[in-house]
Amino acid sequence: MSALFSPLALRSLRLPNRIVIAPMCQYSAVDGIAQPWHTVHLGQLAISGAGLLIVEATAVEPIGRITAGCLGLYDAPTEAAMTSLVRSLRQVSPMPLALQLGHAGRKASSGRPWEGGQLVPAEAGGWRPVGPSAIPQLEGEPAPLALDADGLVRLRDRFVEAVQRADRAGFDAIELHAAHGYLLHEFLSPIANQRTDGYGGSLENRMRFPLEVFAAMRAAWPAHKPMGVRISATDWIDGGWDIEGSQAFARAVERLSADWIDVSSGGISPKQKISLGPGYQVPFAQAIRAVVKMPVMAVGLITEPQQAEDILSQGKADMIAIARGFLQDPRWPWRAAAALGASVEAPRQYWRSQPATQKALFGETRFGAR
Repeated sequence: MSALFSPLALRSLRLPNRIVIAPMCQYSAVDGIAQPWHTVHLGQLAISGAGLLIVEATAVEPIGRITAGCLGLYDAPTEAAMTSLVRSLRQVSPMPLALQLGHAGRKASSGRPWEGGQLVPAEAGGWRPVGPSAIPQLEGEPAPLALDADGLVRLRDRFVEAVQRADRAGFDAIELHAAHGYLLHEFLSPIANQRTDGYGGSLENRMRFPLEVFAAMRAAWPAHKPMGVRISATDWIDGGWDIEGSQAFARAVERLSADWIDVSSGGISPKQKISLGPGYQVPFAQAIRAVVKMPVMAVGLITEPQQAEDILSQGKADMIAIARGFLQDPRWPWRAAAALGASVEAPRQYWRSQPATQKALFGETRFGAR
């Protein structure tokens, strides 16, 4: 039996296979509100046969959006739009749906990628970002506002409110975004966090706020629904966040009843020096998996079915998350199932697309190959 196409239970949620569609920002929301683009984009992914679809990074407050085009879940209009989106996806696919919740921190108020991606000042329609310390993302940028004690409490409550909205919207799972240089990663990394209070300095202190946020979210999320977290395993910078810190953080969130950990890397600084290559982040996932019992998700230039199968069968990870590969090939799981001798869920309307040489791909019906 293919490891990639074996089922996985996360609390009461059953994934039919280990393929995860990673969250991919579309920068196409209006005032945080999901648009028809999101329905079409996510709709095609929802009929791909993957085991889990994670909706893109969604901000818990307006100033937590990466760009003015990013999704939010922080008021009645954004909740209504997200509820409608989930309802539409449910009508076309049984695929489990997760939502990634986060806050962009000092990387907020950026232009969309096709607009240059630089900081948008308030006078040009942006806003002042916040962070653990008054340290800008790029040299020459205005410093973000350092969060004080009241700000931390307020922000933790925004995460809790977003979790409650996500439950009402109908999501099956939540992933907390603590990676890629955004707010919670900023607290973890000594590059962005130079506080002198109980939330800065030592590893224990730098982990404190992200752990408080996760614990509060877990308490507000239904006990039968799973919740995971995405981390950057390393900053790729000497003196920055590293794999040892990530292992400690992984153990800590596991103690707080995390159900999976999604292992990425980088994003805290443009000075990072990343060694790219096929599966370049898999060793980080393997190192995390060595110290926890919860499932570990591997990401990063995993493009071929056999590559994904080998990662799982060799015990390096428990799930495979793919992002850009799905944009290029929205039916990637079909290709993987054919290559690995497995079967996959597919819409009945598409059964006739099955090649005659792949009769097991969608199974058999009384009419022969579907």
